[in-house]
Amino acid sequence: MFLWGDYMDKNYLVTKSNYFIMNSSYDLSLEEQKLILTLASMVQPEDEEFKPYKFKIAEFIELLGIENQAKYTETPKITKELMKKVFEIQEGNKLIQTAWLSSAIYEKGTGYVELSFSPYLKPYMLKLNTMFTQYKLANILSMKSKYSPRIYEILKCNEFKKQGYIKLEIEDLRKLLKAENVYPKYNDFKRYIIERAQKELKKLSDINFEFEEIKTGRKVTSLKFYIKSNINHKIKPIDEVSASLNSNNTTRDKKVLYEAINAIKSIFKENIDNLDAKKLLDAANGNINIIKEKYDLAQSSKEINNLVGWIITAIKEDYKVQSKEKADIFNNYQQRNYDFENLEKELLSWEKNYDNNR
Repeated sequence: MFLWGDYMDKNYLVTKSNYFIMNSSYDLSLEEQKLILTLASMVQPEDEEFKPYKFKIAEFIELLGIENQAKYTETPKITKELMKKVFEIQEGNKLIQTAWLSSAIYEKGTGYVELSFSPYLKPYMLKLNTMFTQYKLANILSMKSKYSPRIYEILKCNEFKKQGYIKLEIEDLRKLLKAENVYPKYNDFKRYIIERAQKELKKLSDINFEFEEIKTGRKVTSLKFYIKSNINHKIKPIDEVSASLNSNNTTRDKKVLYEAINAIKSIFKENIDNLDAKKLLDAANGNINIIKEKYDLAQSSKEINNLVGWIITAIKEDYKVQSKEKADIFNNYQQRNYDFENLEKELLSWEKNYDNNR
């Protein structure tokens, strides 16, 4: 059993596979979503199986900022309704219908609840190595519209699209939001769902967005979402070191990671933060020379709106330099002197030790 108790924190991380975010359709109340996402933040990256997750109801209510303590008695109602709500995941030719929770146990007089996720959610929340989205629980806790957390997740998992935006058909977006029959008139759908989410994400989360309407004839049939980071927002990006290191890691391990991050930042003429450097490091599997190579390629490419996102895609899809001679990416600006070859060896050693400690 995983006992959350005194450690419930809005800065804990929610992790889901991108496939799950973009191929599941469900209709939950705002309270139900926040309960599920709080529960999801208790799942540890190294978990092989879901555990029963136990926490104090009072702490959950406090975390959500609910002042009305009458909500305390409503938690069993919320979990009961959750267990009734079956939702769908499209997996190739297979349609999976499942509930979020497999059980909810209350022990009278203790103030605790013990919840268990449905085992059918394991592939989308456990042992995720690639193509997943991770964000701080704090990003969604203060939202008031039930559609805002869902829109946040959809946009968050597409934050680094190569072209700088994601295009969604209105019909597909309605399906993802389970809002096929909500606000049938597009203008109402835009005003009460899209524009409200736009305001909430900008005010409360680590990303914001602009959108462009695409018409077929006179009818708006799709939207282009341009996703940007809220750089100066009070919710700081995920701390790349705390997310990557656990208490078993040594000072040497941490030093290797910090050095690798600083080495990556030294490659760029542009300012990038530690989180972006860590994302690049992960995409390149610790090979800093690949990051240098793709950065060089980016210098000869035009119309790049999101440099870090573009380089991540270039690494994953192995973009090649067209010209025979590579430009020296260290010209025209100062950088620290790093022994990249030895640093990579150290990093590989750190990653091996880290994996053994997981």
